[in-house]
Amino acid sequence: MNVEVDLTARESTPRWLAYGAPVFTVLAALAVSALVLLVVDVSPVDAYSMMFYQTITTQIGAAQTLITTVPLVLAGLAVYLPLKAGLFNIGAEGQLVIGALAGTWVGLNVSLPGYALVPLMFVVAGLAGGFLAAIPAWLRARYDVNEIITSLLLSFVALEILSYVVRGPMRGSSGNFPQTAQLPAAARIPELFMRVHVGLFVALLVVAAVSLLMRRSRLGFEITFMGSNDAAAVQAGMSRIKVYLLVFVLGGAFAGMGGISEIAGVQGRLRAGFEPGYGFTAIPIALLGRNSAVQVLLASLFFALLFTGGTNMEIFLGIPAALVEVIQALIILFLITGEFFKRYRIDVSVERGSVTPDTAGGDA
Repeated sequence: MNVEVDLTARESTPRWLAYGAPVFTVLAALAVSALVLLVVDVSPVDAYSMMFYQTITTQIGAAQTLITTVPLVLAGLAVYLPLKAGLFNIGAEGQLVIGALAGTWVGLNVSLPGYALVPLMFVVAGLAGGFLAAIPAWLRARYDVNEIITSLLLSFVALEILSYVVRGPMRGSSGNFPQTAQLPAAARIPELFMRVHVGLFVALLVVAAVSLLMRRSRLGFEITFMGSNDAAAVQAGMSRIKVYLLVFVLGGAFAGMGGISEIAGVQGRLRAGFEPGYGFTAIPIALLGRNSAVQVLLASLFFALLFTGGTNMEIFLGIPAALVEVIQALIILFLITGEFFKRYRIDVSVERGSVTPDTAGGDA
């Protein structure tokens, strides 16, 4: 018996698969995670009710989900824009961190009224994130250096810089923890309700701007064309350097803004390890929302719900933090697998070998 497996790229994704794949993969991930929960003697029904239903139906849970969405959607757009141009920005984590660092420095050292200081912090954070992102973009466009490697390595550079400054030049005078001083009141992002801050409006405006850029502008067409066929785009007179730099710099700026929104809107001071992997979570967010900026927003809301609901499971059900991370990782893994099946079709054929009469009967 011969088994043949053929993998072919889909020319078009069926509508039922495009909309159903995320639902099917999440349900499959939750089914597998239920087995893990049963092993530790926790009811999957109670756990998932706490993770999803009770999180979005309580004021505190819904507010925390919106708060977490802000850095996730900005970091997600940092990966989404380069992805539309055929590039992979794996360094959103570093860009988010360096933006938080630069914005915090402004908040601690510049004396301005809040209405001027907070926008300045966002601008400086965006510039810092954009600068860090421009390095892999330039190396890719000018010297064809793989942007995946350079952007990822620069993330570790940014994390080491953060670790140094909170233990050295920017360390606060009070306490023994590696952190800066508390941001002054003028440097804090105003709150709307239940700790949800104005950064949510900033994220929504960025989503709207990116959506208009990609759908209504010539530049958006060039980005999409470059991502589909960069050689043809160059032959048509488009500049690879311009497009690559643009998508990376804009993406890095968004990630940097996401970093300072977390510090000035939630935590109030810069700490080592302040970001629970938002920049890396941005990768599956961008893959899920690769069709539009609005889908990036929806994917960010879903992952924010996972983070918030996971914390609730730890607190109220006593589930170990490591197990919650396993459940979140399984959902991410299954979602990425679903994206694979949306892009490729797998055909399996089984051929049974026939037995010849001579072989079966032997010599007479």
